[in-house]
Amino acid sequence: MEKNFHLMVIVLVVLLAGAVYVSKRASAEASTPSHLGEAEVAPGESVPAPDFSLTSTDGKAVRLSDYRGKVVVVDFWATWCPPCKAEIPDFVKLYSKYKDSGFQMLGISLDQGGLNDVIPFMKQYGINYPVLMGDEKVVSDYGGIRGIPTTFVIDKNGNVRESFVGYRSASTFESVITQLLAEK
Repeated sequence: MEKNFHLMVIVLVVLLAGAVYVSKRASAEASTPSHLGEAEVAPGESVPAPDFSLTSTDGKAVRLSDYRGKVVVVDFWATWCPPCKAEIPDFVKLYSKYKDSGFQMLGISLDQGGLNDVIPFMKQYGINYPVLMGDEKVVSDYGGIRGIPTTFVIDKNGNVRESFVGYRSASTFESVITQLLAEK
């Protein structure tokens, strides 16, 4: 009888701890409405893009809201990531082609080596768009970034219209960018 009582107490403690955890998690998620949750946004869905203020490689503070009215691609990447390296030449070309048409490219580096890793890489790859140094808050706000590259395409009104986890071809991005640039 005593064994059953101890077992019942243990089960009740585990259930209570689980209920507290679920309650705290639900409360935290409800209090952060700008959080994307999952990194991928379903096609046709529109989610407000969380604003951020990050430092660029040239030491300037850059906010996403600075680019309201433009189509913005935000790419989370790192210098050591092979698929990230494969996408960067396409981003350089897309930025050159559409920057005068209302398009902005922003790279967010998740390199732990910081500027020492990123600046030489930028020179080697001819990166012509701002690269910002990511932090835990922006990673959290954009859904936890479980894999890189993770890329968000944001419309002129500041809404995430497409998101991609993993490598995508230039034509994939160009198709979304031109569609959003054409919208009034």
